[in-house]
Amino acid sequence: MASGDLYEVERIVDKRRNKKGKWEYLIRWKGYGSKEDTWEPEHHLLHCEEFIDQFNGDRLNKSIACKAPPGPGLPPAPPEQMVQRGQNGLENGNMEPVLYRAATRPQRPPPARRHTDMTQPEFPSELGPHLVNGKLNLHNSVKRKLIEDKGSAIDKRLRYNVRQNEGNSRFRDIVVRKEEGFTHVLLSSQTTDNNALTPEIMKELCRALGSAAADDSKLLLLSSVGTVFCSGLEPSYLIGRLSTDRRKESCRIAEAVREFVLAFIHFKKPIVVAINGPALGLGASILPLCDVVWASERAWFQTPCAALHLTPSGCSSYTFPQILGVALANEMLFCGRKLTAQEACSRGLVSQVFWPTTFNQEVMLRVKEMASCNAVVLEESKCLVRGIIISILEEVNVKECQMLRQLWCSTKGLETLFSYLHSKSYDK
Repeated sequence: MASGDLYEVERIVDKRRNKKGKWEYLIRWKGYGSKEDTWEPEHHLLHCEEFIDQFNGDRLNKSIACKAPPGPGLPPAPPEQMVQRGQNGLENGNMEPVLYRAATRPQRPPPARRHTDMTQPEFPSELGPHLVNGKLNLHNSVKRKLIEDKGSAIDKRLRYNVRQNEGNSRFRDIVVRKEEGFTHVLLSSQTTDNNALTPEIMKELCRALGSAAADDSKLLLLSSVGTVFCSGLEPSYLIGRLSTDRRKESCRIAEAVREFVLAFIHFKKPIVVAINGPALGLGASILPLCDVVWASERAWFQTPCAALHLTPSGCSSYTFPQILGVALANEMLFCGRKLTAQEACSRGLVSQVFWPTTFNQEVMLRVKEMASCNAVVLEESKCLVRGIIISILEEVNVKECQMLRQLWCSTKGLETLFSYLHSKSYDK
């Protein structure tokens, strides 16, 4: 497959639970055959609710058909062969028991890796195994083999499974979706771990915000792919760059941070942020610059500035005391205190907290409702709320970046970054 291709979901073929008990779906990619099917975790299937609902509906109809009396050629299954299995309870919060009939499996060596629960039998799916004369005819061996090599192929499909305007340029570390009424930007870094930020990634985000500001969308939704929302500036990147030309690179990186923060300050449309996991450093500092912040129960927030020998960024030296109060803000900025999602919500950093298994559905429901409002009303309302402090935020942003540049120019700053990474390597 060419790396520039766009990958779209055609339909869902099968589903299972992995070792951690999470749902995974077997995806048929549009324009590709069954040999290209791959297993994808549920949290990767953003905006694929219609495919999931259709698949679960078809599966439910099949399960009802399985309850019908057996034909004359098939003896009834004994009671011990009947098992209970719930339909997708992650979306509606309940587990409705549905009966399936266990089938006799042909004798064959087990596959190398199994992610399903071996205490429960496998059942036929839409295009999966079928019952033939009372025996289970498997033809999924090639599909299961594909999941052994997950890295680049899946990442490419996740990154390019988007609907982009013809004028949009391609992004390497973010995904941009043009939805009805809003633009969805997802952090999906291919060059750093845990969606960490580099000047290149921040420039991509600035370009995405610039495009969203000029299009016909009413608001912007910012979220991420993976289990971490954003881990802030990448320390190893800073060390690598500052070790070559400290003065030049410190100016370049500080300027990238300034422009990145300024893009949030000047964005006129409402910004909604969906925090699916930990938000650290600059990833947490920019949240007060956004308008609505929704978090998963799994999310937590930390700004370990002092540990990295860094001063606050993202205007957090101004916004954190305003929102959290001076005492808690100082504890976060100076001592690196970690806030849970519930603590952040009670203090006003987060608007609402949702249960992880229904987080995406809750967010999309509210974003679509918000996008149904009048665009002028949304923009003017934000102007009334934010307009009075824009000049203050601009000044704070400049001062914070000047201080960061001075610290990065110093020998002490580089040594502290080395010490931080060294301690992290021992913690692992």
